[in-house]
Amino acid sequence: MTVEIVNPATGQVTYRHELLDAAQIEQRLAAAATAFPSWSAQTLQARGAILRGIAAQLRARKGDIQQAMTSEMGKLKAEALAEVDKCAQACEFYADHAADYLKPQIIDTEAQRSYVRYEPIGCVFAVMPWNFPIWQVFRFLAPAFMAGNVALLKHASNVPQCADLILAVCRDGGLPEGVFDVLHIDNDQAAEVLRDKRVKAVTLTGSERAGRSIAANAGDQLKKCVMELGGSDAFVVLDDADLDKTVAAAVKSRFDNSGQTCIAAKRFIVVDAIADAFVEKFVAAAAKRVYGDPQDETTTLAPMARADLREELHKQVQASVAKGATLLLGGEPVPGSHAGYPATILDNVAPGMPAYEEELFGPAAAILRVRDDAEALRVANDTTFGLGGSVWSGDAVRAEKLAQQLECGAAFVNAIVKSDARLPFGGTKRSGFGRELADHGIHEFMNIKTVYVA
Repeated sequence: MTVEIVNPATGQVTYRHELLDAAQIEQRLAAAATAFPSWSAQTLQARGAILRGIAAQLRARKGDIQQAMTSEMGKLKAEALAEVDKCAQACEFYADHAADYLKPQIIDTEAQRSYVRYEPIGCVFAVMPWNFPIWQVFRFLAPAFMAGNVALLKHASNVPQCADLILAVCRDGGLPEGVFDVLHIDNDQAAEVLRDKRVKAVTLTGSERAGRSIAANAGDQLKKCVMELGGSDAFVVLDDADLDKTVAAAVKSRFDNSGQTCIAAKRFIVVDAIADAFVEKFVAAAAKRVYGDPQDETTTLAPMARADLREELHKQVQASVAKGATLLLGGEPVPGSHAGYPATILDNVAPGMPAYEEELFGPAAAILRVRDDAEALRVANDTTFGLGGSVWSGDAVRAEKLAQQLECGAAFVNAIVKSDARLPFGGTKRSGFGRELADHGIHEFMNIKTVYVA
């Protein structure tokens, strides 16, 4: 089967590739199984040296990687280059810290010795999305490699060149054959790969629909899985917030990556006392986001990744307005563009509207006005999602108290929610389960073994 890749900025087909057949899939599964014993037997120092080599290759080829990201899913040039740097830093972070994360944990009991040791489990199957086509992969790969696991990647269908470049930098960085490979396959083929006995676990970043399907398949096979799904993060603005700082962060969090970020601020929950002032500044700042060619460094708002995604977002915006939301900015596709959508702001968003109930995965912000801190907390938690959230206030103690009560996997005070190799990352409720990054992430796909010597 031939897959065509359309540049979201131009609407032109820029790349074609073939899906793998059964024999090609089998070859990669067999190679991973063969590679695992020798790779897991390598010392941490040896694996760390290879990760540093991969980091060097990422930096050496970041121009090629940036161009692939921009042409395949529309990411701004500056954002793409920053993403590659972040991946290189994650490789170096795990090379530096894995020994501490993986050292045996001594437990004091009546035994001569009792401790916990961490052992790799084998081949981990990764199903990854297009919105951060390099970072989403490396935040799984770096800890997986240092843990001694091998991996197979099914990347999103619209970023095949990104997947191939990841494979190239890994091999050029010194990764042995079979330790990592790319599977250009469809969803039915992916389900078969997950059922293969040589695959020991699966990690997914994607939609709730994809998560249900993959998790059900993994559960049927009794295989470990980590699910990082959608989010509709609350951005809570209290009445003593520094509005200039808060608005600058609000615009960045909502409109970077054309709003196509799971942990982007999506629901702006603003206390009435400062709501009018916040909205005025927010609209003015968002209006300065300039749509254009993502390769042009003056462009500050990228196209959405696909035309169908733009259409879905537009329907959500229109339906919210029809139910009573006030359109303050944007709200119509960029004329003449293939997948352009402007910075869009909806005010007076209320329950029952798509902008309240659903994830807006694009450059559209929902403003929800509340009376006080208590109502802000109630509204922030009135969602099926639980990925991240932030609280903005001049009183850090007050804000932290509220942040601790947010029902989410990551709560930030006076800062934008972000993924960071030093901190565990993941969600609650329908935003998924399990954790990536930090020591929690490296332990997810290991056998945590108790050893007791009487």
